[in-house]
Amino acid sequence: MSYTSLHIDKLKEGFIPGQKITIQDIVDFYEQFNERIKRSTIDWRIYKLTQKGILHRLSRGVYALSEGEIQEYVPETDKSLKKLFRKINDQFPFVNTCVWSTKWLNEFMLHQPGRFYTILEVDRDVMESVFYALNDQGKNVFLDPSTEILNQYVANAKEPVIITHLTTEAPIQEVNQVSTTTLEKMLVDIYCDPDLYATFQGAELQRIYQTAFDKYHINEPRMLRYATRRTKKSEIQELINKSKQRQ
Repeated sequence: MSYTSLHIDKLKEGFIPGQKITIQDIVDFYEQFNERIKRSTIDWRIYKLTQKGILHRLSRGVYALSEGEIQEYVPETDKSLKKLFRKINDQFPFVNTCVWSTKWLNEFMLHQPGRFYTILEVDRDVMESVFYALNDQGKNVFLDPSTEILNQYVANAKEPVIITHLTTEAPIQEVNQVSTTTLEKMLVDIYCDPDLYATFQGAELQRIYQTAFDKYHINEPRMLRYATRRTKKSEIQELINKSKQRQ
């Protein structure tokens, strides 16, 4: 399926940037060109339009045209993340899981860290079970490590996996069949867990926020709801305000 089928120029003529666009509006738009278009095709086109930064998601089933070239954040899930997620999903099929890599923060930073680690978030009541399952497979895995463990062992470990608990109703997304973080969640987490994400504090934290807001569409209400669950709403709101002032 080619990108010409997206009818991007016509879409921009038919809607105003910032205007709320429902899925039914998008269906009606594409039915001008093909009355028998399938819903699966509509879903594919919405995905491609958000990936290209033409549309951004306002809420469930509601979108808007982006102004300029602001993109939706879709991280690249490599083979190791996919493999890890499949292992956990196979052994613990009913557990809520979120897996991501701190190397994803590199694109927002000036000073590039040389070491990264994989974050594996699961329901609190299965953290130990997941830890032992991975430990038995020979993984360099650490269960909710203290600052001392982070500094003495995690920093020097090869491909470490850090297990932490997944906050309920955390904003996650599925990318290539992997349950992973959203940009909103990642930004909140690095502020809320300064010991775990020590590399990304201080001036680097503000730079990460500003670059993220410059480059990608960020759902602020979703971000602040999650920040509220992590009891850091006012601090995150201040970081957001500073980032937008510098744009």
